[in-house]
Amino acid sequence: MKCVAKTQAQLSARTDCAVIGVYDKAELTKDGKALDKTLKGRLSRIVASGDFAGSIGDTLLIPDVGTGPVARVLLVGLGTRASWNLRAYRRAALAAMQALLKCAARDACVYLSTESVEGVDAYYRARLLTQALAQASYRIPSLKSGRKPAPPALTQITLVAHTPAELGAVQTGIAHGEAIGTGSALTRDLANLPANVCTPTYLATTAKSMARTHRSIRTTVLAEPALKRLGMGSFLSVTRGTAEPARLIVMEYRGGKKGAAPTALVGKGVTFDTGGISLKDPGGMDEMKFDMTGAAAVFGTIKALAAIKAPINVVGIVPACENMPGSRATKPGDIVTSMSGLTIEVLNTDAEGRLILCDALTYSRRFKPTAVIDIATLTGACVVALGQHVSGMMSNDDTLAQNLLSAGRRSADPCWQLPLSEEYQEQLKSNFADMANVAGRDGGAITAGCFLWKFTQGLKWAHLDIAGSAYVTGANKGSTGRPVALLVDYLLSAKP
Repeated sequence: MKCVAKTQAQLSARTDCAVIGVYDKAELTKDGKALDKTLKGRLSRIVASGDFAGSIGDTLLIPDVGTGPVARVLLVGLGTRASWNLRAYRRAALAAMQALLKCAARDACVYLSTESVEGVDAYYRARLLTQALAQASYRIPSLKSGRKPAPPALTQITLVAHTPAELGAVQTGIAHGEAIGTGSALTRDLANLPANVCTPTYLATTAKSMARTHRSIRTTVLAEPALKRLGMGSFLSVTRGTAEPARLIVMEYRGGKKGAAPTALVGKGVTFDTGGISLKDPGGMDEMKFDMTGAAAVFGTIKALAAIKAPINVVGIVPACENMPGSRATKPGDIVTSMSGLTIEVLNTDAEGRLILCDALTYSRRFKPTAVIDIATLTGACVVALGQHVSGMMSNDDTLAQNLLSAGRRSADPCWQLPLSEEYQEQLKSNFADMANVAGRDGGAITAGCFLWKFTQGLKWAHLDIAGSAYVTGANKGSTGRPVALLVDYLLSAKP
């Protein structure tokens, strides 16, 4: 599907559908009033009749507006003026795109991109609309038998620039939104695939395929013998109970100056997590295929950067494995040695994400990164603390933390900072090793972050716990594609 940008002065050709916003109390937007005048008051009569209240996210398709510049009009509720903000804009954008894809229009002209939102410029309005189109268009990889659903009739969307001066910003917003949408779709595809398809080997093959597609990406895959030589005893302890071999996947995106230090993204890639010997409850265990969404987000972010041709260097590091029970599996009470040399008493084998991430964080040092961000569905405690709406974030650097918070707000992919302090690290003490891998129930998301903190001395580091935001459960179960939008936004705006 093609997205283009035009100014209002360029809109002369007839369109199949015009998308117009309506505020509460039957208030048409400025563009809506202009179109209403052309349509001889038809829109104002409809909203004045009470048939469309303008509640946020409501839609009403008017299929035949007679002769004139448009064949159809899609009204989209914007809510009250007082509540109109970035969150409302994103809801309205998604509702509009979902409704457009259901109608028979072949092309559409979307005027929501001209509606001012506090703190958001024309670039972000266009980017968020394009991302909403990608989100609405996404379909889970189907392994069902039978006929595939017919594609939507819509083939082109025009986003309107308020003034000629904004046209370039809207065009850039479209390009970046399409790239983020493509990256998020890859993230969702990988996470939604069943664990008997999306194995560590499958992830490695996907990374190699990305390198063949994009000359800016170089992929290296390390197998278990190489991991043993590197001393990654913590990572390898997780994979002892499975027949699926572990892989360390390294994707180097080289869009910046040659030799310039990269930002490192480290993604948890547990393609299925039974909990190991500390076996999980059966209920909901099928959702543990999503335990590699941190890795999937790294894949999606690298793909988006390559599509944008971002002028930066980024390295994505993915420790990929399964966590299964078996006769050789790591047992509670076992002590393993990490790549850093620190020894770890494994008190709970279901706290495996930190065991693979700590070695990957140590490995990232060889790239001398400007900053390291790890992304992981790390703790159920984070879901309890923050729910599904925001990702948890911890950092040892205030500037990095603030930049991630700002990127989350701009991209409508928010995170919330949790504390780090020595008091929490005290809970990780062990009588038998340098540290334990768990610290009890209280503050579980924070102590998990503190565990990783131990391996980042001298690094500018942040941790994103996406256990709540990475996927939804219930009837609409599936990956959300987060936090690709947050990461891309941060990387595009970050200063070395």
